[in-house]
Amino acid sequence: MEPIEIGLWVSGGLLVFVVLGMRVAFAAGLAGFVGLVWLRWNGFDYDPERFWKAVEISVKVAGLTPHSKVSAQVLSLIPVFILIGYLAYHAKLTTALFTAAKRWIAWVPGGLAVSTVFATAGFAAVSGASVATAAVFARIAIPEMLKIGYNKQFAAGVVAAGGTLASLIPPSAILVIYAIIVEQDVGKLLLAGFLPGMFSAVVYATLIIGIAVIFKSVGPPVGGFSWREKFEALPPALPIVAVVVIIIFFVYNPFGDAWGTPTEGGAIGAFIIFLMALYRGMRWGQLKTALLDTAKLTVMIFSIIWGVLIYVRFLGFAELPEAFADWITGLEMSPMLILICILLAYAVLGMFMDAIGMLLLTLPVVYPAVMALNGGEFVSAADSAFGMSGPMCAIWFGILVVKMAEFCLITPPIGLNCFVVAGVREDLTVQDVFKGVSPFFVADAITIALLVAFPGIVLFLPSLAG
Repeated sequence: MEPIEIGLWVSGGLLVFVVLGMRVAFAAGLAGFVGLVWLRWNGFDYDPERFWKAVEISVKVAGLTPHSKVSAQVLSLIPVFILIGYLAYHAKLTTALFTAAKRWIAWVPGGLAVSTVFATAGFAAVSGASVATAAVFARIAIPEMLKIGYNKQFAAGVVAAGGTLASLIPPSAILVIYAIIVEQDVGKLLLAGFLPGMFSAVVYATLIIGIAVIFKSVGPPVGGFSWREKFEALPPALPIVAVVVIIIFFVYNPFGDAWGTPTEGGAIGAFIIFLMALYRGMRWGQLKTALLDTAKLTVMIFSIIWGVLIYVRFLGFAELPEAFADWITGLEMSPMLILICILLAYAVLGMFMDAIGMLLLTLPVVYPAVMALNGGEFVSAADSAFGMSGPMCAIWFGILVVKMAEFCLITPPIGLNCFVVAGVREDLTVQDVFKGVSPFFVADAITIALLVAFPGIVLFLPSLAG
């Protein structure tokens, strides 16, 4: 049997494992290991010596591959960014953000929901974890909205959708993972996520205001805050701004050379939030909880990476990415239409898989195909199918894919953010949250369409970094 045929059979088996409910980390690792053995054995004739030799070689490959990749320094960004989010929660910065947003924005139609969206965007700038953002604001924002008469389904949908902003706004763990998979500059990708993330927040806010204007009972405005109260709400939220500025300047300094690596910027940001948490009375028990939660989420992410890396190594031996790229470039369709089909395929796949697992499993095959459509890594902008150089195309495609991963966090039946919000609130069912989040599908579709049509929204900041 040809290696490509083995690759297709094993990939099909992986999809079956995932659909049946096996964790992505174990499904990918098992499929990759079986595929490696199959390639080495290369037959069904049972020759014990040949079979066990194939197993021995595959065990060595499966053991060395994850270590060589995961030991990369850039991956230290992930636990640092996650820790910032948990420390910010215990420093009560989330409450400070929501209070400031409420006092300044809540006077508009649907104001409390709009405040929630911008508060989640602010927390996303120090968190990087969508699930954590949704869980935190389910506790803070939903009770406030219910208190003034918001529909509980709509309130839950606002929080679930707002939580997805952490996937794009730096520091974003999923952008770091994308950068590692496709071997692109982490700093430029983090910069590229900032404007699309804020743009997504503005689109969400516009949608909420429109709904509140049409259905006046959905989100009544909240007023009565004096200018003094508004300005008093700003200082408690300033540490968020400080951390964002530090991380951006460590990635890109518009006045000169960058101050350091993104990891160093994240570490300093975590230290600032830690000091703020101590100043605001964080106890040992809260610090222990933050560290343990960070460790648990980091281990979960790294486990997925380990398993998928074994599968990716198998794909390389099976030559499946190259075959898929050749097939895609051979289609008699415009590159833009093919790209749209790929994004739609992500929307469907995201209904059955979590965001990180979906990207890790698909990018090793899909990314080479997209770059082939663009003419390769070193093509000139004039000859590029998408009108940009290879590295810039990789960044643009990365933001589109991560935005699709955001979209999949709120789509049934897997939509993880919806399950998190329902789990935090006993008065809500998962069905309630899915109903409440449905209008935001339209907002995400509009955002993705605009990012495809106007790549400059994505590429403006990374282009400044050179």
